[in-house]
Amino acid sequence: MKEITGHTGLTALIGTPVSHSISPQMHNEAFRQLGLDYVYLAFDIAPEDLRTAVDGLKKIGIRGFNVTMPHKTAVAALVDELTPAAKIAGACNTVINEDGHLIGHTTDGIGFMDAAKDAGYDLTGMTVTMLGCGGAATAICAQAALDGVPKIHIMNRSGGPSFDRAKNFAKNVTDASDCSVDVLPLEDLDALRDAIAGSDILINATNVGMAPDTDGCLIPDTSYLRPDLIVSDIIYNPRQTRLLKMAEEAGCAAFNGMYMLLYQGAASFRIWTGLDMPVDLIREQFFS
Repeated sequence: MKEITGHTGLTALIGTPVSHSISPQMHNEAFRQLGLDYVYLAFDIAPEDLRTAVDGLKKIGIRGFNVTMPHKTAVAALVDELTPAAKIAGACNTVINEDGHLIGHTTDGIGFMDAAKDAGYDLTGMTVTMLGCGGAATAICAQAALDGVPKIHIMNRSGGPSFDRAKNFAKNVTDASDCSVDVLPLEDLDALRDAIAGSDILINATNVGMAPDTDGCLIPDTSYLRPDLIVSDIIYNPRQTRLLKMAEEAGCAAFNGMYMLLYQGAASFRIWTGLDMPVDLIREQFFS
């Protein structure tokens, strides 16, 4: 472990839960490999404490931090500035502190698209069904639209403010790109079945199925899936969620969120340091 000095810069992850995250190992090893005097820690922050935590991180002069579920949307309202992509997404997962000025970026979409290519899939021209419309989902949708995905169905729970936010987000993406985005009630199982039937890829961008509640799944059964459908779950703990087990049973090609984490982390690393993360080494050490 590197020696921490009075000059060591702080980077971090905030969210809840965070104890499962491999981001600290990934970033700290990258800092060590490049000889950078930084350290990366993980802080479990409850939603009601988020504003206080962000203000505290800003005041202590943190260089930057990542944001994970469930704070990606809320943090976007707490930073001083958003990049254009983060503004479209209405969420951010990466924040850099420029002399007390917090700038929110979104690297989740880049990470997902790079992970899909790593798994052998170019989403250009594909129709997507997205489960959820939280911070990760909006980042992926925004990037997918900019990268040439023509149609996205967002399945979101209705009856609350999140459904209206999802519809506003869909309009923003449609207005800012050549992608058509609609929002459908997640509890409407006929709509869910029809959306999946007309899609090339199904993406779960919620935390349903994440450890420790690994029994959760938003797809009722394998009859909603078919062998030529690609299924992705951005969860990586467990590596095979219940949704991915169902996909395997249905003969679908599938991939989890491990490499999305790697590639979004590499983009965050570059934002904070201006340097490229040694991705091949990090992949071999932590993602094999």
